Amino acid sequence: MLQAVIFDMDGVICHTNPFHSIAFQHFFAKRNLNPTQAEYEEHMYGKNNGYILSHFLGRKIEGRELVLLEEEKEGLFREIYKSEVDPIAGFMEFFAQLKSEKILTAVATSAPRANLDLIIGTLGIGGQMQSQLASEDVSKHKPAPEVYLKSAEKLGVDPAQCLVFEDSFSGVTAGLNAGMKVVGVLSSHTKEELPACDLYIKDYKNLDLAEVFNLFK
Repeated sequence: MLQAVIFDMDGVICHTNPFHSIAFQHFFAKRNLNPTQAEYEEHMYGKNNGYILSHFLGRKIEGRELVLLEEEKEGLFREIYKSEVDPIAGFMEFFAQLKSEKILTAVATSAPRANLDLIIGTLGIGGQMQSQLASEDVSKHKPAPEVYLKSAEKLGVDPAQCLVFEDSFSGVTAGLNAGMKVVGVLSSHTKEELPACDLYIKDYKNLDLAEVFNLFK
């Protein structure tokens, strides 16, 4: 039986990836780097900043340097995005339906806590999220299942009774590795670019709750 729904954030609650791309473009331009859109799609979407920065800067970025570079880039993102926060079509209505059915809800993101606070705070749904985990809350990032297993533990729910909404290869893999059912949100990738999900949606407009409950029959 479905007991909890756990949402990734970027590309799942809000379509932030274009704004992350802009922030990274500013960040990398200062360093005379100019990655292509295809490179962003392959090496940014759904990845944590340690991986992204190490990949594009061509060396291992960790420790204090990672903290400083991440703060710079994410500060750029929040400055660009704070007046643009806009949920994916139908999300707020679907979220309200879940709450009316007394389903537990959570957010589990690879983004920093400050980004989570900005987005969830602007949408005004933090008080209805029974768990909110960000990159600072885990030691192993997606595709490792840690953030989803921790979410289930915090919610007091068996992972098998959780449904994950994800948009990236690493995120879907993390949800599946946690033993959860996964809905693939096709905001950043096609079906073919993701591992096999239990259901796929482009947005939440035509997502029927009955369809979601049926996944657990």
